[in-house]
Amino acid sequence: MLIARGLAPAKGFTRGCAVAIGSFDGLHRGHQAILARLAEYGHEHELPIAVLTFEPHPREYLRPDEAPARLMRLRDKAEMLAAAGVDQLRVLRFNAALSRWDGTAFTSRVLEGALAARRVVVGERFGFGYERSGDVALLRAEGLHRGFTVDEVPAFCIGGAPVSSTRLRAALAAGNLDEARLLLGRDYRISGRVIDGRRLGRQLGFPTANLRLHRRVPPVAGVFAVRVTGGGLERQPGVASVGTRPTVGGREWLLEVFVFDFDGPLYGERLDVDFIARLREERRFADLESMTAQIREDARQARELLFARG
Repeated sequence: MLIARGLAPAKGFTRGCAVAIGSFDGLHRGHQAILARLAEYGHEHELPIAVLTFEPHPREYLRPDEAPARLMRLRDKAEMLAAAGVDQLRVLRFNAALSRWDGTAFTSRVLEGALAARRVVVGERFGFGYERSGDVALLRAEGLHRGFTVDEVPAFCIGGAPVSSTRLRAALAAGNLDEARLLLGRDYRISGRVIDGRRLGRQLGFPTANLRLHRRVPPVAGVFAVRVTGGGLERQPGVASVGTRPTVGGREWLLEVFVFDFDGPLYGERLDVDFIARLREERRFADLESMTAQIREDARQARELLFARG
């Protein structure tokens, strides 16, 4: 998959595409339905399949103090889009200038000018432009004289309610990983590179691989049964903590993973951590001894749960 930032011509990119627009945070089953419709049209008409997304998320720029937890990093999103068969990914920097474009300016400069889009695929009740003043009706009207048609994909519903990033965030925040799995069609995953830490876990008998989250607010928190892939591991069972480590005076959000039955080096390796079940909330312990006893119990519970699930 080709990736370009901004609207300038980029090597290998082909104008005249079928394009889906959105933040696509989490790439849940609603997003997957949009991508499936996009691919169907692109293949039928032999057009490049493109996605147009934004970085940062518009709400992170417009209301940083109220921005929702980001479900995935751009790198992870790009990898999943490539796996879904997307040919081209355009990443627009969401800034003051872009936030002031109205719907007409957006379609003129982006869809017609930069992409020469032939088909635009969006989700139900799609909004765009300054203060989301543009809607699907405007997009269709613009398309009539800018050379593209519009496909509005109905909401993908589970349990009588639409699948959305908001619903997914709520499930993850509540520790309901079974519902999150249903909304995603897969386990919820956090990926990252293992960094060098204080090695306190090794001293306590539980060597951990530490991953920096690069998120202002993580979508999950607490202690979890997980499966780990990467660095020679393939869905290896383990127990993980997402938190700030208050017992030892930590402040930065980290993902710490203790991989069962493995003691090899993982520093610098990129790991995929799949979250299977939530065990408990993070909490502050009176001393290292009581914390170690709880880690031992967490590991026991995680082993038992993962063994039962197979």
